[in-house]
Amino acid sequence: MESEEKGKKFFKQDEKILEEINEKNLSNLKYISNYTSYPITCNNNVDYYKLGDDVFPVMLEELKKAEKFIFFEYFIVAEGKMWNSILEILEEKAANGVDVRVIYDDLGCLALLDESYNKTLNKKGIKCIQFNKIGVDAGVIMNHRDHRKILVVDGKVAFSGGINIADEYININSKYGHWKDNGMRIKGDAVWNYTVMFLEMWNAYKKEDDDFSKFKYDFSKKEDGQGYVVPYGENPFTDEKVAENIYLNIISNAKKYIYIYTPYLIIDTDVINNLILAAKRGVDVRIVIPGIPDKKIVYTVSESYADPLVKGGVKVYRYTPGFVHSKVYVSDDKVATVGTINMDYRSLYLHFECGCYFENVDIIDDIKQDLLDSMEKSHEITIDETNPKPLKDLWQAFLRLLAPLM
Repeated sequence: MESEEKGKKFFKQDEKILEEINEKNLSNLKYISNYTSYPITCNNNVDYYKLGDDVFPVMLEELKKAEKFIFFEYFIVAEGKMWNSILEILEEKAANGVDVRVIYDDLGCLALLDESYNKTLNKKGIKCIQFNKIGVDAGVIMNHRDHRKILVVDGKVAFSGGINIADEYININSKYGHWKDNGMRIKGDAVWNYTVMFLEMWNAYKKEDDDFSKFKYDFSKKEDGQGYVVPYGENPFTDEKVAENIYLNIISNAKKYIYIYTPYLIIDTDVINNLILAAKRGVDVRIVIPGIPDKKIVYTVSESYADPLVKGGVKVYRYTPGFVHSKVYVSDDKVATVGTINMDYRSLYLHFECGCYFENVDIIDDIKQDLLDSMEKSHEITIDETNPKPLKDLWQAFLRLLAPLM
């Protein structure tokens, strides 16, 4: 993508950080440094929120502080309390001269927003792009969706995580029980990675920013966080599958434990084998999936992947209170990744996605505790539950052939 190549020019890696990770032989970070353009940063303060309910008021608080620009990129935007509260602030800020830009995915918002809703926002002074507008002549590019969740305010603060902008994400009128999702707020040098990711997408449609650096905030005052923070992107037009490789590296390097949240357990052979191999070498491997599915057929496929994992020593938990939408890996009290990236084919190969890799950062303890708390409320799938069921197994085998389409 041309705009992504342009974006790379505005990334600069701090050489002292690079020397440090090489001296410490931090292999996951060395991979990111060697095979992606995303800078590894240290000067950050990060907050992890275990529910959309918790992060939403913080988002509103930061939006109200905006003085220069607001960049807003989400897969789903749906009218309701959540979006209306945000929109009220966006309108006010745009009227006061703040550069407000919104990107939403046209398929993600199908039946949720009017097909010309972008024009409605433009009339309010809010610049808006519908990503990959659906059309009868669009062909295979319809498979490429913008599944990212990014909010950047003045280059000072960024939000990401699993939540979209719809009321169920803050547990209002959820049809699938308790909606378990997460968000995170970052202040510090890592905000720049999210800023550039947004500008790359924006300028793929509207080539209006020759110099991205005018949106960079100078964090000369040191934040009080520690460790390494690397927001990273994934897109379908690169050969290097960053997200899957980060997942596989975390699994392969785990020594004590690895805990995972995923809404859709539709995984390829490499991931299955690595998870089972980790369990066989004594790693405590646990995965939390939804107890109440949002898509029944997709959930049936997930169940079919759970069976070989359980038989291979991996613990799989169904979140009894409702639906899990979080996409999280955490391992050994040292590393974690939080973002938008499911473990299925679409997220890993077809969509534009984003995640954030953490190493030796304070919030790793919060992420681990969040998963442990969810497991306490969950049902662990037993070996007996994986016993052969001929008709169901046949149906699941058929569905697995269609898994890349789901």
